[in-house]
Amino acid sequence: MKKEAMFYEKLDDKIHCYLCPHNCVIENGHIGKCNVRKHEDGVLYTLNYGEITSASLDSIEKKPLNYFKPNTQIFSVGSFGCNFTCEFCQNYSISQSVANSDYVPPENLIEAVVTTKNNIGLAFTYNEPSIWYEYMYDTSKLLKETDASKSVVIVTNGYISEEPIREILPYVDAMNIDLKSFSNKYYKDLCGGSLKPVLKTIEIAVKECHVEITTLLVSGENDNLEEVEEIAKFLSSINPDIPLHLSRYFPRYKLENSPTDINFMKKAEELAKKYLNKVNLGNI
Repeated sequence: MKKEAMFYEKLDDKIHCYLCPHNCVIENGHIGKCNVRKHEDGVLYTLNYGEITSASLDSIEKKPLNYFKPNTQIFSVGSFGCNFTCEFCQNYSISQSVANSDYVPPENLIEAVVTTKNNIGLAFTYNEPSIWYEYMYDTSKLLKETDASKSVVIVTNGYISEEPIREILPYVDAMNIDLKSFSNKYYKDLCGGSLKPVLKTIEIAVKECHVEITTLLVSGENDNLEEVEEIAKFLSSINPDIPLHLSRYFPRYKLENSPTDINFMKKAEELAKKYLNKVNLGNI
């Protein structure tokens, strides 16, 4: 569904979208880098409002959120589009193209969330939820107004501007944020983004909700102990109790590097535990 977007301003005959740090300046008839925000005659529209490509009742540990209401299940939904172009994307079929979807109004989704048995709430996941911002915001707010005991979870790359993240955080209970690397070059070359805004998102979010971090260790790219140590030091400087998930890479999408060496992952876990109290290995 097409709906007027939030977080934009007019610049003569163009539009500046400031939802995320790309700060796209979009000509009439064109779309931003996320592929879901379009300039039409002086108005910026989001094209994926309420468009759901995937829905499932998942374990909370699948997000992964191992330390937020463990051994429970959460109703999880995703749309299409992303503001990154990660060469190793696991969900590229929905993140890098306009996938088949069904429109679900916020009130219908809320009804499904509150009536599903053994469900603790709603998770926005699968593709990048921040570029689904308007629907995520409306639905999270409505869920809290309907049943404040239900949890809202966001699984995100953290590449979002400060104003929108602060505006939605009052309705969010937990986040898993991808810290893909501690190298800006890695972010630029493999993901089409930058590091600093993600670090800022982490610093903001940990003050407002439960946060866990995931780092995918990609063979030949960021699988070195120096970088793992930098990540662990950064998180520890905020709070040594922030959980870090070190995840094993497998060839996916455009990247065909060999799977991450398990012995290296164990060394990375041991090193990270010198700085952090909660370190987990994933995909092994």
